Amino acid sequence: MSISVQNSSIKASELTLEECKKQVKKISIIGGSGSGKSTLSDILSKELDIPAIHLDAINYKPNWVQIDKNERDEKILEKANDEKWIIDGNYNKTLQERLEKADLIIWLDYSTFAQLKGVSKRIFKNFNKDKPDIPGCKERLDFTFVKYVWSYNKKKRPKVLEMIKSIPTNKVLIFRKQKNINNWLKNFTQNDKILDNIK
Repeated sequence: MSISVQNSSIKASELTLEECKKQVKKISIIGGSGSGKSTLSDILSKELDIPAIHLDAINYKPNWVQIDKNERDEKILEKANDEKWIIDGNYNKTLQERLEKADLIIWLDYSTFAQLKGVSKRIFKNFNKDKPDIPGCKERLDFTFVKYVWSYNKKKRPKVLEMIKSIPTNKVLIFRKQKNINNWLKNFTQNDKILDNIK
């Protein structure tokens, strides 16, 4: 698989940190809950010096109060018009436009079991602690959310897949297991300890 950005063709699996700094300005990270989108976004933001935008932080006010959906979508698209960004999150109504704008798309396409495992691990570790990616919101156990995760691959994933099909494959990286994205990240940054301090 290759990635073509700014009139240059690079094999995605061999994309180096320096090449990415020169050629990639917009990265979209998508995938189910518990897949590590925000963590990956923060790591790449630091390595590439590109601002990370967590869409959940736009959608939620403190104490998990959701803003109006139209207002949310307007804010998301406004951010997507910025010159440089790493945006993590799905929010399908604006996803197609963001995918088209992105230079690189990373899809964490994990199994339902892997998503539930990721969510469970996060809740167990950080329950009732402030979420750094969503200011004013604490990690919580929400059975409506768990139900959403359980049904994501059946109900939401097909829509994402249809959108991905309309995007040139040369700018899409798909990972189906955590260990695969971990290995890619270590190779990409040339840092075997890149994940050592992940909380």
